[in-house]
Amino acid sequence: MERKWGINLIRIATVFGLLGVFIGSQMAGEMDYAMRPIHTHILLVGWLSMFAWGVFYSVYTVSKPLLVHLHCAFGILGALVLTSGMYFYMLNPFGFNETFTIVYFIVGGSITLIAFALFVVVTFFVEKKK
Repeated sequence: MERKWGINLIRIATVFGLLGVFIGSQMAGEMDYAMRPIHTHILLVGWLSMFAWGVFYSVYTVSKPLLVHLHCAFGILGALVLTSGMYFYMLNPFGFNETFTIVYFIVGGSITLIAFALFVVVTFFVEKKK
């Protein structure tokens, strides 16, 4: 089960990585760095964290499968909502209500925080090799 989550997290990380690199290339080409914080969070939370978690789950076995499922679900959801919330909040390309964008952004950050806290807990339930 961890191996399946591992490869899925790595696949999702590659999508975030491609998006982050594309945004970086776009900013450099246009000499407009308004999306720099969004680009950074896509690469750190989406690419780096997802990839690291994917490698962890590919290497280790965890004795509490529910924790793995919760962590991965919160991690993926958090990365998506945090980075899109940051985009809505900072650039508001769709003209969303200001309250909506702030709440959406905060919820994304909170979900991401929960994912990181769950990962801390997961690391304490690694099964020892026999």
